[in-house]
Amino acid sequence: MNVPTDVQIINDANGQPAFVVIPYASYVAQQAEPDLIPHEVVSRIVDGATPIRAWREYLDLTQDEVARRMGISQPAYAQQEAVAKPRKATREKIAVAFGIRADQLEL
Repeated sequence: MNVPTDVQIINDANGQPAFVVIPYASYVAQQAEPDLIPHEVVSRIVDGATPIRAWREYLDLTQDEVARRMGISQPAYAQQEAVAKPRKATREKIAVAFGIRADQLEL
């Protein structure tokens, strides 16, 4: 499956990968302490959002943007976001689109 990505690999003079450019939101998510969930995400979940929706809003992403990253339609993504506990494979794919670990979606 070809999944669209916002990751860009920059090669050195010898054609070997030297740098990776990732979306800023993914970078920010990766900089968070690995065992902690941002307060803003927890607050959204307490207010009734699913963990997937809470993370998407925290990362300032639209449903359409996440769907494009996953290679699916926006309505298909919206259905996955509404599920309280999606399948592990689904959580893993969404985590990749968010640039976070899949276990961070298991609240």
